[in-house]
Amino acid sequence: MPKTRINLSLDQDLADFAKIFASENRTTFADIVTQYLLALKRETEGESVETILAHPAFKNAMENAQAKLRNGTTKWHSYDDVFNS
Repeated sequence: MPKTRINLSLDQDLADFAKIFASENRTTFADIVTQYLLALKRETEGESVETILAHPAFKNAMENAQAKLRNGTTKWHSYDDVFNS
């Protein structure tokens, strides 16, 4: 399947963490985002979800984010809220 480019703006600290985490786990930031979105897609379609990245912190963070999305406790922020634009 052909890939497409998506630009994503992150806080510098978060971007630095993601790059280090990806490097330490011999993957890329794009692969981390892809893994999360693929798991979310499969979960919403009722398919089984296999976590490609086995790092416990990643797995826990992904499961916590999914739980908050499911139970409605996710707090959404506007771009301006996050980046003080």
